[in-house]
Amino acid sequence: MPGAEGTVRELIRAALSDTDPDGPLRWHVISMLRQRGDLESFIEARRLCAAETVAERLLGVDIMGMLHAFSDRTLPVLRYLAASEDDAMVLYSVLIAFGHLADPRSLPSVIDLAGHDDPRVRYGAAYALQHVLGDPPDRAGLETLRALAADADADVAGWASLGVALWAAR
Repeated sequence: MPGAEGTVRELIRAALSDTDPDGPLRWHVISMLRQRGDLESFIEARRLCAAETVAERLLGVDIMGMLHAFSDRTLPVLRYLAASEDDAMVLYSVLIAFGHLADPRSLPSVIDLAGHDDPRVRYGAAYALQHVLGDPPDRAGLETLRALAADADADVAGWASLGVALWAAR
């Protein structure tokens, strides 16, 4: 494993060698790239988001969700993926990234994905919504969060219910 002084490409190769999306090596690398927070990390993450393999797109999205300094450049890429991606895990990660970035400009994409067939994607939407509603909260976004609180999937409903409760307590 390259150290902090490793090139961004070396770090990305190391992360891609960990085939578990929740793997410790993968997330250690993502954390290192977050700490770097430099343009090179953003450019490589953006390149990964356009890759042919799901593993590369997933890694690119996960890195982008941690690069807050580049949110103005990240949001268009993530919104494009939200509208064009077919893989449910990549869509889930896009939604988690939206939640991490906490930018209300992603709200339309989150609302669109809240009705997805795959419960993993709806779960990601339930997570993201509570972070991107804006202040005061967007009415359509809040209604979408309430609708997800009644989702047939218990995990989706539970996370959305927590979000509704947190907004009600404000």
